[in-house]
Amino acid sequence: MGTDWLKKPIKGLLLDISGVLKNGDEVVNGSLIALEKLRFSKLPFRLVTNETQSTKAALVKELNKLGFNINEEEVFAPVPVVVKMLEKNKLRPFLLVHKQVLKEFKDIETSDPNCVVIGDAGQNFTFDNLNKAFRLLIDLPEPVFFSLGSGKYYKEKDGLTLDVGAFAKALEFSSGVKPRVIGKPDPTFFLAAVEDMNLSPSEVVMIGDDIESDVGGAQACGLRGVLVKTGKFRPGDESHPRVKPDAIVINLYQAVEMVLNSPETLS
Repeated sequence: MGTDWLKKPIKGLLLDISGVLKNGDEVVNGSLIALEKLRFSKLPFRLVTNETQSTKAALVKELNKLGFNINEEEVFAPVPVVVKMLEKNKLRPFLLVHKQVLKEFKDIETSDPNCVVIGDAGQNFTFDNLNKAFRLLIDLPEPVFFSLGSGKYYKEKDGLTLDVGAFAKALEFSSGVKPRVIGKPDPTFFLAAVEDMNLSPSEVVMIGDDIESDVGGAQACGLRGVLVKTGKFRPGDESHPRVKPDAIVINLYQAVEMVLNSPETLS
């Protein structure tokens, strides 16, 4: 395994949640102690997630129930970001999102929609709902389309599951409207978390299980990207045609051990 990624100072970490800390409601092996070690070391970290099936508060509550000691301020998720954008631009969305997150949009006007917002809607991804989104996009004179992430799939307890990116691509193909991605791999999403730690991208490493959104997205905006062999990882990811991880590790625990024991981190 290459160690060049450890030869430059690492002053902070960005961590994915699904597939890195947990799969569904199961803790990924080694992740609890990895977080404990990070807390003890005082090395700052932020959790950057495309999770849109629950509110940020509910996600943090779930993580803490599993044994992680997480604060809401440490979590960067797409829904609060898009809510602010809707408010700022006076947009009225057609919401194709999971029922658990509808409460996050309670102060947003949704009558006579002039844009579409889709997240990981789960069972709400019906033909009727997708068709409503399609008709709106194709009929609007100036269509606006937000996709909360662009993942192809993610790992649940019972196996791989289609993610929002698949449905966003279907709507884009049919309507001709390209979505604005809120979440990974959008550079502004990574950089907001980096800036929150008062660091520069070159000082931060992203650790995730998605070769494209996590690793490729992070590298594209100047971070180092480390791929874990947990969650949605597939053997073919190691030979991805475009994205070359700075390192591939067994799990978060191994990555954290390598970071905390590197001379550049300790200096």
